[in-house]
Amino acid sequence: MKRSSQQKQNDSKVSSRALRGELDGSKLKVGIVTARFNSEITSRLEEGALRKLAELKVAAKSVTVVSVPGAVEITTATKALLKSGVDAVITLGCVIRGETTHYEMVCTAVERGCTHLQLETGKPIVFGVLTTENLDQAMARVGGHHGHKGEEAAEAAVEMANLLKAIKKTKKK
Repeated sequence: MKRSSQQKQNDSKVSSRALRGELDGSKLKVGIVTARFNSEITSRLEEGALRKLAELKVAAKSVTVVSVPGAVEITTATKALLKSGVDAVITLGCVIRGETTHYEMVCTAVERGCTHLQLETGKPIVFGVLTTENLDQAMARVGGHHGHKGEEAAEAAVEMANLLKAIKKTKKK
């Protein structure tokens, strides 16, 4: 069935607004928290995130990079960065399964802590913590055949920070 021009006009009047965060980071402050444990991987994640933030026009002076000993410490540093006024935080780490249940505990603690902080503060925390079975899987995610998770996390942080700002603007109208 064809729609009349009047029906099409009415459709456009009642259509919803679709919001999406822009990938222009020029007005953003971004924090990065990188765990040093498994630094062969995490340093590459950090390099990729910094490279992508620069591509997205986040000024170097607007990026705060924090180094923590391991993945469990990520949430404490993330909370401090959020309190300092950043618009988003990128969390980077690498947890590789070992022979004990420690892996599950660490992964769960970091994910739950980041999720809680994100909901509590209303600011994006992008989870760039690799949770892999072995070193080969981790390497595949820092520029290998599974892409570069540090770069992807940076892009997500910029998009989400801008999206949340856009949503706030719609409330004011």
